[in-house]
Amino acid sequence: MKIALLGYGTVGRGVDRIIRERVPDVEVTRILELPDRLSDPRMTASFDEILADDAVELVVECMGGIEPAHTYIASALRSGRHVVTSNKAVVAAHLAEFAALAHAAGVGLYLEAAVGGGVPWIAGIEKVRRVDDVTSFSGIMNGTTNYIVDAMRKERADFAEVLAEAQRLGYAERDPSADIDGVDVRNKTIISASVAFDVACEKDLPTSGIRNLTLADLELFSAHGRTVKLLGRGVAGNGRYAAAVEPVAVAASSLEAAVPSNFNLLTLDGTTVGELRFYGQGAGSLPTGNAIVQDVLDCVTGARRPVYDFSRALAYDPSLLRSDYVLRTTAALDGEPYGPGALLVRDLTAEGARALLDEALASDPTTFMAALPRED
Repeated sequence: MKIALLGYGTVGRGVDRIIRERVPDVEVTRILELPDRLSDPRMTASFDEILADDAVELVVECMGGIEPAHTYIASALRSGRHVVTSNKAVVAAHLAEFAALAHAAGVGLYLEAAVGGGVPWIAGIEKVRRVDDVTSFSGIMNGTTNYIVDAMRKERADFAEVLAEAQRLGYAERDPSADIDGVDVRNKTIISASVAFDVACEKDLPTSGIRNLTLADLELFSAHGRTVKLLGRGVAGNGRYAAAVEPVAVAASSLEAAVPSNFNLLTLDGTTVGELRFYGQGAGSLPTGNAIVQDVLDCVTGARRPVYDFSRALAYDPSLLRSDYVLRTTAALDGEPYGPGALLVRDLTAEGARALLDEALASDPTTFMAALPRED
């Protein structure tokens, strides 16, 4: 099969390398690149030129961002090309549209690399859903924030110092906002909930990040036998579902607490299979490239053709996702003492907790909040 790559950055180069070295039945014949970077005879700056090439049967989009990725993916699907993408932002924003276009054209839409890098999370959900309902999921979905928290805890270092090191190592972008404010995890949570619950997931999920996390916060939770991880979470049942992104003070004995560096750990619960966990590299040229190539091979061989119709009539109900919350703040809030400068507020929805955090931030911009899992 002849394929086109849209984008030739870290991920695109990884895909090209893996296919060239390990996949003899697939050939990258077209690459979309910026006009001043056309260093390969396969490269073009014109997407229309790629669409006009009837030999191209599959388009791999690894550009990132919303536009022009949205336009290119939609056009490729309408033209009868299969699409593989690693772009969580555009998939989270337009998954229902892309699914409808793929269905109408009779082609495949493959999303594995959009969540969890090289971890086979999306395919795992799809396999479980052949038999079970997925009743809940949660996960460390962002390697940058996990690296930051892990390094702060192990090296007893401040947030800013560790963030700078993450940027130097290439784990964090120059503008780290999407990672540390939870936007990246929100996109991955929307995709995960959509696939797991067969629903066009609510886009405006309650989202909190780790921007205000301090070493003192980690030491406070450590005194309570916990550490902090940024998690995407979802739950479904009785015709309803809810999802959220927030720091969670997990038990120090939990598997989540032990996840090191920039690794991911994703967990789901199914009706009969019970709990399944998926662990591995959540980003990077070759892990993400591997996930893309796995999707390409599923398409080429016909081994897997995902169908996303979102026909399950679930209502979004924030009351399904409730926790106790700890806020470290100087704001005047009602709650029980949890430690120096910290309060415990019991039984809030994730939406209610986000509203309380906003209230606290208005008077203390350094406020940090984390959920306490109710099952503990």
